[in-house]
This record gives sequence, C-alpha cells and structure tokens, in this order.
Amino acid sequence: MCYRILLVFLLGSCLLPVLPLDAQTPERPNILLVMTDDQGWGDIRAHGNPAVDTPVMDQLAQEGAWFERFFVSPVCAPTRASLLTGRYHLRTGTQWVTRGLETMRPEETTLAEVFRDAGYATGLFGKWHNGAHYPATPTGQGFDTFFGFAAGHWNNYFNTTLTYNGTEVPTEGFITDVLTDSALAFIDRHHDRPFFAYVPYNAPHGPFQVPDRYFDTYKARGFDDKTAAVYGMNENVDDNLGRLLAKLDEHDLATRTIVLFLTDNGPNGNRYNGDMRGTKASVHEGGVRVPLFIRWTGQIAPGTHIRPNTAHIDLLPTLADLAGIALAPDLALDGLSLAPLIRDTASSWPDRPLFTHHSRRTDLEPFPGAVRTDQYRLVRTDATWMLFDMDKDPSERVDLAAQHPVLVDSLSQLYRDWFAEATDGMTYRPPIPIGYAAAPKVTLPATEAYLDGEVTYYGESGWANDWLTQWRSTSDRIAWEVDVVEPGRYAVSVSYTVSASNAGARLRATAAGRSTEGEIATAFDPPFLPSPDRLSRGEVYEKPWAEQALGTLTLPAGQTRLTLHAVTIPGEEVGHIQAVHVERVE
Repeated sequence: MCYRILLVFLLGSCLLPVLPLDAQTPERPNILLVMTDDQGWGDIRAHGNPAVDTPVMDQLAQEGAWFERFFVSPVCAPTRASLLTGRYHLRTGTQWVTRGLETMRPEETTLAEVFRDAGYATGLFGKWHNGAHYPATPTGQGFDTFFGFAAGHWNNYFNTTLTYNGTEVPTEGFITDVLTDSALAFIDRHHDRPFFAYVPYNAPHGPFQVPDRYFDTYKARGFDDKTAAVYGMNENVDDNLGRLLAKLDEHDLATRTIVLFLTDNGPNGNRYNGDMRGTKASVHEGGVRVPLFIRWTGQIAPGTHIRPNTAHIDLLPTLADLAGIALAPDLALDGLSLAPLIRDTASSWPDRPLFTHHSRRTDLEPFPGAVRTDQYRLVRTDATWMLFDMDKDPSERVDLAAQHPVLVDSLSQLYRDWFAEATDGMTYRPPIPIGYAAAPKVTLPATEAYLDGEVTYYGESGWANDWLTQWRSTSDRIAWEVDVVEPGRYAVSVSYTVSASNAGARLRATAAGRSTEGEIATAFDPPFLPSPDRLSRGEVYEKPWAEQALGTLTLPAGQTRLTLHAVTIPGEEVGHIQAVHVERVE
C-alpha cells in the first residue's frame, strides 16, 4: 500500500465531525499546554529516576492520562511546528533549528488560530522558534499575547530582556519564574472566558544557568555540573508548574481546564533515559520518545494509561475534539484525535507508521530518518537500514534487518514515499518579508545571511544570536533574501561592535539595483555581559550592540537580495556585525 493511500485511510477520522462535549460540561474548556526544552523522558521521577524531584509532574501523571509511547521530533523547531499544526514539520516548511530553516509557513493553521477563531483568548509565554519575522511570528500565527523570545535559545536566564508583543522589555529574576509570572497574569485576566495558554519553557536547554538552591541540591547528590544544572532547572520547572496549577485552583478552573505537559525531544546529554538508545538529535527511540500527561479533572479518569503509539501531530485534532471545535474539512492533518483513547471509547487503534526525520545542519537529505510501528523501529543514519523489535528489544541492541528483508523493504518504501510527499515543493530557505504595517522594522540577523568570502561566525556553529567576524576584504559579501510586500522608502542600519583601531569602515547596502552607504565611525567595543553559567557553553555570550544608519533605499514590491559589502576597511577588519535593520519610512 503506498503511503498516500495509507495516510487517507489512517486520517479519515480527522475529517469527521468532532465528538461533542460531555453533557455535564457547560462550556468549552480552557487549555494549558506546558512544554519544556531538552528535558528527556527520564528526567521525571515517575519514569523511574529516583535522583530527581518532580512531584508536580508525577502528580499530573497520576491525575489524568499518562501516555506510555508518545513521540516528537529529534530537535526543537520541528517538534513545535508539528505540535502547533497537527502536521509533520517538513510539510510546514520547518527543516532545522537556525539559518531561517526553523521558519514555519505563515499559511499554516495553528492551534492558536483554531482556538482564537473559536472565541478563546490566546497567549504564548516562552520560546517560539518557528520564525522570527512577521507574519511567521506568534502574533502573526494566532496568539493575542506573546511574551518570550523567537530564537532557538536565549543567551542569559537571569535579569534578561524578553519581547512582549513586539516590544523589548527588561525583566528581573530567573527566566522560568518570569515566564510563569506572565502566564499567571494572563490567567488572571482571562479566567472568566475560555483561554488557550501555551507555556513552552526554554529550560533545561543551555546555557546552563539555574538558581543556587536548585543547583546545590543536585551537586550534593554527586552529579557533575551539567547534570546538576539540568536537574535543577527541571525541578524549578516543576515548582512553576505547581504555581500554574495553583492559579487554576484559585479561580476554580481545575474542572474547566485541560492541562498538558510534554517535552520537545530527548535529553540534551547522556543521563538516565529509561535505557533507550539515543538522545536529543537522534532518530532512535531515546531522541524522540518523551512524556505526555493530560489532566482534565472530572472528564479524564485518574490513572488512565495509554499504550498505543501517539505523537505531537495528534495534539491539534485531539484538543479541538475535546473542546468541541469543528475543524475545517480541508485542513490536511497528519495527526489523529486521541479523544477515543482518552475517553476509553476506542474499540481499536490503527497500527499506523510514525515518521521521524532529522536535518543535519543545512542539508535537506532523506536521512537520518526512521519509521515507528507498534512493534518495530526502522532506522537509517548512514548507508544502511537497521530494524529493531521494540517489544522484545526496547533498547535497540539487536539489528534484525538481515532477518526481515521484506519488512525492511516495505517500511523503507513507506518512508521514502512520505519524505518525497512531505518535501514536495519545499523551498530551501524562505525570504524575509519586509514592509508589513504590523512589523515596520525588520531585523535581518547574521544567522540568516548568505556569506561569500572569508566572513564567518563568531561562534563555532552559528546558532541563534551569533554574529559575523573576520570581515577583512572588500570582496566579501553578506546578503539576505527579502520579500518587499509594500513598495516604498526604507531606512537601513547595521548593529555592530568595533574597536578604536578598526573604526572607520564604510559599508554599502544594495538591493533592487539601488544602494546607500554609511561609515562606522564611532568605536564601540564593550565586554560580554555577565553570564552566570555553571559550565562553559557552546553558544555565544551576550553583549551590547551599537546601531549605525546607512541611509535609505527606495524598493519596489517583490523578492530581491539585500547585499552588504565594505567599500573601505581602514583597519584590520570591519568589526563584528550582528544584524541589518530595515524600517519602512513615510
């Protein structure tokens, strides 16, 4: 059976009318969806790890539905795109975690849009990671309120600057506590109407910063600095999850709120993970099997244990179903509503294949990839397929591919058909839109630039928040693909740092056959901001930036390339370039 036919068969239930609410439910339920970043399946005591303290997560596991085999993507942005849309991330345009490849197409229908259109107040408090440019931003994708950051990670977790609906605001305190404060205020404001609160915490993703009392607890238990920081951040999340549940109780909302807790991929390090093979970024079980707990007091029986394979693509149809929201008939979902499993009304459940793909940096290749069925996991990370019997060998130690060639052929063909279909028409990297009235000033970050010459990233990987250095030649070029949605005059400026000995470089910005230029005449070379890391980080550190105007460009509508090059370099190099800014001017 080809993948397309199989998909139609499996997803038929998504096109049926949603199940009605129970007769005793007077109104649509609120949704509180909490997700952590890089917390593995094994970072919860209820999953057999006695070294961690997670009493609230453990409580949630017992008070509602506990999903035994719930799967996501190997890394952050793909999981978020699938969770928000009910579709495999490749269909949404999301390929990887940086360079703009994390961007989800604005045309995708998100959970926030589904619930907003049904009359819900919608809010996001934490990490977005599905596009930094409007309309591929939280407020462009259905959230009335957004407080957090759009990038794949943040530089500092204490007293940092976050974004509130497009405006940067300074904060005081540890970031998980601050995000929770904002989510609590949102619940206070909207407790008397249905709300959808999405709280994607960035802990325990690096950099590894955590308040002393949490870190000290796990150092005293003999853990190394990284594990102590991760477990400390997890416990801090657990405390904040308790604050959210207490707020629901304060407004008598426990019976009117569906609470979900999950994580976005496997653990960001080698630590207890239920003896599964793989960690974050792996297409093996340990990279993609994560917790999912769903509590709806009075509606979901405590201790409900759900064994069939389920996935992030199922959450949109499930939540719409539970809330009594009919989905558009033409909404092409990959997921199934899990309501029959949750309500224990499912007479059977399909043994459907679940697909996993991981992009290695900027390459959109078919592999690494995997197919998961009820019994088997077929995995390919290099030139050959491996087959594991997950019932008899959950740690994936014995490769059975040679013993079951017919099964390998059929599952691998399903994977190839799926990958070809999911990537059909996909562009390598979307252009950055400029000119929307809702986003008059657009930042073109260094991490989304096309580099030509010897210019390189300051950090070893060019992750989010990185910048450009080693710009020593007038032949080097830095460019961004942009889409001018409204013709007009645009001011161009650059964020930079430069030492006194290198000040004076003259930069020219060119787009659509027009150019403007300006000089970085003023030295600005501040030190890195204080960063209370528990161990050295792989990401760049944080520092202030100066902004220098380069003039204006009159641009026609349509796609073009904005290129930056140095006309003169009087010192050894131009300096460090963090971003170019383009702002519509009347």
